[in-house]
Amino acid sequence: MPETTNTGSGSRRKLLIGQVVSTKMAKTIVVEVHRQKAHPLYRRVVAHSKKFYAHDEQQSAHLGDFVRIEETRPLSRLKRWRLKDILRRAPLVAGEATQETAEVS
Repeated sequence: MPETTNTGSGSRRKLLIGQVVSTKMAKTIVVEVHRQKAHPLYRRVVAHSKKFYAHDEQQSAHLGDFVRIEETRPLSRLKRWRLKDILRRAPLVAGEATQETAEVS
């Protein structure tokens, strides 16, 4: 599912699709990208996963969301990606729902 793609409108920045696995840092999310590739010698499909640190300015992504991240200039020691958009929201857990309603009130 998550493949590296370039936007067709002349941009050379890479785009990745992955799942948010951590939102504990301020304005930073950790996105895990899963890839499947055939082994060059044995032709068996091997699954790889890698975690990327991405900048989330509005802190809009939540744990479990599927997001698209875009390559950008280095923002810190680990962050070289930024949140482009949220593709699919994760269902809210009861604990998260009560925290959000408390923040709104």
